[in-house]
Amino acid sequence: MLKKIVGLTVILLGVLQVSFAQQATLKEFMKMRFGMFIHWGPVTLRGTEIGWTRGGSVPKEEYDNLYKEFNPVLFNADEWVKTAKDAGMKYLTITARHHDGFCLWPSAYTEYDIMSTPYKRDIVGALATACKKQGIKFCIYYSVLDWYHPDYPIHGSNDQRIDSSANMSRYVQFMKDQLKELITKYDPYMLWFDGGWEKPWTEDMGRDMYAYLKRLKPSVIINNRLGKEIAAVENKQIDASKMIGDYDTPEQTVGRMNMEMPWESCFTICEQWSWKPNDKMKPLSQCLNILSRTAGGNGNLLLNVGPMPDGRIEARQITRLREIGDWLKVNGEAVYGTLGGPYAPGDIFTATRKGNRIYIHVLDASRSSLVLKNIPGRKVQKAALMNGTAVSVEQSADDIKLNLPGIKAGQVVMLEMNGPVEDIPVI
Repeated sequence: MLKKIVGLTVILLGVLQVSFAQQATLKEFMKMRFGMFIHWGPVTLRGTEIGWTRGGSVPKEEYDNLYKEFNPVLFNADEWVKTAKDAGMKYLTITARHHDGFCLWPSAYTEYDIMSTPYKRDIVGALATACKKQGIKFCIYYSVLDWYHPDYPIHGSNDQRIDSSANMSRYVQFMKDQLKELITKYDPYMLWFDGGWEKPWTEDMGRDMYAYLKRLKPSVIINNRLGKEIAAVENKQIDASKMIGDYDTPEQTVGRMNMEMPWESCFTICEQWSWKPNDKMKPLSQCLNILSRTAGGNGNLLLNVGPMPDGRIEARQITRLREIGDWLKVNGEAVYGTLGGPYAPGDIFTATRKGNRIYIHVLDASRSSLVLKNIPGRKVQKAALMNGTAVSVEQSADDIKLNLPGIKAGQVVMLEMNGPVEDIPVI
């Protein structure tokens, strides 16, 4: 009996250690606040959206044969990662396999991969190596659905008919084989799933896959798109207890403030996820607004770029990213490692906090002053812009008034308080 008790105790301690390690990794991930998303593949040869235009604006047969022309001779993994690093990004997520089924790595389980192209070099491996060298966390996007694979029952976004010859059991095993391959070869920090909304993929499949992946690598972070409970583009209020995954994924929208459940908003730097000639790019002010509002809501931002067919990221996108990085060199203290609040996000400002400091991110500079609710037991000891310029402050029993003549949207006011502010409930 004693041996059994000791054995069970050892098992329990092991489970607790894994759980603590997972939570520590997730906490580390959420402190990073800013990452790069990359959507890329043979479809860039047509300049249309990845996956979704297969069988639409690009006929299936044409789409499925684009890989024969795909030869990105100017791809340089070190340059891509340096672009992310110069932007102040802490992690990078590449679409190793999107809904079209094409694989950017040499997979033992399909010939529809990078080794069948004229390029014949491992994109995923090169990025994993470059990220490790430059201190950026490497992450992998992998689609749950695959409109190309014969065993996945649906073969296009425009054709939702169920293929009776498909076999979901074989397809799920194919996924497990490929994901084990990706984890074993590239040791990703995080896995970003997508496509779980289609009917052939069930919640039970999602739970089984999540458990399988955690057995393979307990510390790997997994988003919530293995399941159906996601905020997505509708920015829905979700039930965290029903979520399959470690964090939520609002898309093309800043997520709702949440101090309990981790979340990450994904946005495009232009309008389309994959490269499109002359695609309209977001101005710097909008990018900074999104970044500040995301951090203020206690979330991460995954900002997407779409490289060109030859392997380069557009110079104008690199310039925009560098501008964001320059802003973070001044204001990064107000983003990295912070919590949202203690003030709830609004249209005029949003706030982050760390230690005994509150950071007021100005979103609307049309006012010459800003009045905040006072925090009981806390006094402002110092107020200044992040560049060191002093800010005049008046504090009463009810309010904190910041005098901000000449303030610009995108600037951040640091308030140094006389005590810690991280445990203050959101006001």
